[in-house]
Amino acid sequence: MNIYESISRIMAEATPISKDKLNKQQGFKYRGIDDVMNTFYPLLAKHKVFIVPEVVEQQREERSTKNGGNLIYSILKIKFTFYAEDGSNISAVVIGEGMDSADKSSNKAMAVGMKYAMFQVFCIPTEDMIDPDSESHPKSVPFSEITEEEKGEEIEIWHRLQEAKEIFIPNTQTQLKSLTKAQLQRLTTQLDTMPEQARAASYILQHDKSIQ
Repeated sequence: MNIYESISRIMAEATPISKDKLNKQQGFKYRGIDDVMNTFYPLLAKHKVFIVPEVVEQQREERSTKNGGNLIYSILKIKFTFYAEDGSNISAVVIGEGMDSADKSSNKAMAVGMKYAMFQVFCIPTEDMIDPDSESHPKSVPFSEITEEEKGEEIEIWHRLQEAKEIFIPNTQTQLKSLTKAQLQRLTTQLDTMPEQARAASYILQHDKSIQ
């Protein structure tokens, strides 16, 4: 059986993976890499498919929190190659990002990359994936074109969000209400660098008219 037939059969037997796990510290539900592997390991073994990861590119930098702590931030471009029993294969290239105060940032980036490669290749049914076409954002500008004063404001916002580890979901939108309307508007332009926070700011601006 070739890789195309194998993947098609796995897709036919795959079941939805919902956001059953809860991050108690940050207050959001998620689908973990364990959920994906527990669901797909039996199917991969049954149809004799295995996956080989290859880190194609790596970016790594140190960042400091407002309190002087250290964070290691890693961005990995990873190629996952799916092999069938007859040697046929296909590859998926994804980006994985991870941040950690010790030595786990690359591990986290690999796990995130693996999870989303599986989601995309097998079209794993999910309950609440957001369609990108459902959202619109203001035009953004490169960070190099922002004034020093504006850069300082962006960095301050970033540190405040990272320090609090604020990830947005609708029933915890009060997490970002300490920011002014102008700060929220600036934050919505940072979709590429801070996607979760940008979406949060956009949602608050659209639904909370009390923001000044």
